[in-house]
Amino acid sequence: MAGQEVIGVLVVDDHAVVRRGLAAYLESADGIEAVAEAVNGRDALVQLRRLATENRLPKVVLMDVLMPEMDGISAIGEILASYPDVRVVMLTSFGEVERVYAALQAGAAGYLLKDADPDEVAAAIRAAARGEVHLDPAVAGRLTRQLVSPPTGLASLTARERTVLALVARGLSNRQIAAELYISDRTARTHVSHVLTKLQLSSRTQAALVAIREGLIPPPSS
Repeated sequence: MAGQEVIGVLVVDDHAVVRRGLAAYLESADGIEAVAEAVNGRDALVQLRRLATENRLPKVVLMDVLMPEMDGISAIGEILASYPDVRVVMLTSFGEVERVYAALQAGAAGYLLKDADPDEVAAAIRAAARGEVHLDPAVAGRLTRQLVSPPTGLASLTARERTVLALVARGLSNRQIAAELYISDRTARTHVSHVLTKLQLSSRTQAALVAIREGLIPPPSS
């Protein structure tokens, strides 16, 4: 469109088919251009440094949440610390409220599910470029329900936190949990802290007992 400023986007996803499909779609969207691709959060930082030296820094990073080496939520803080004018929109298959909170607290300007309509992806990118926050309607609905009637006990844990609870109960350290789930040590530590807080527990031993009691792992053999 004549006179319209083009919004440059860095597409970050560890699945090549998804990444290239998103890039191809963005190339066809009015006023949006996929300037580069990255395979994880760490690679995104590499690509941003390269683009910055070429004076082609994108306005928006469109990024998955779960990726090896550096996950999307861990990458948000590092991206914004180095490039405060860049906006980050998460596009993921995971819509658990805890992930959404973590992304928004880290500074994400949007959170979409991968079944979102292509036009909504473009709308989220444009909103982020304007400095606005765009949430997938399903995600926004979950956030609203959480605020109105927050769950308690085991029901308050996300699917990822249940997995973390089971790994804690198996005796894994934060570093081992990070390696098992392909997340950063800091993210693993945050998950463990959230589990203990939500269940009102003070130790990993108590967490292990809860996991056994709730059937997340079998009791130790005598």
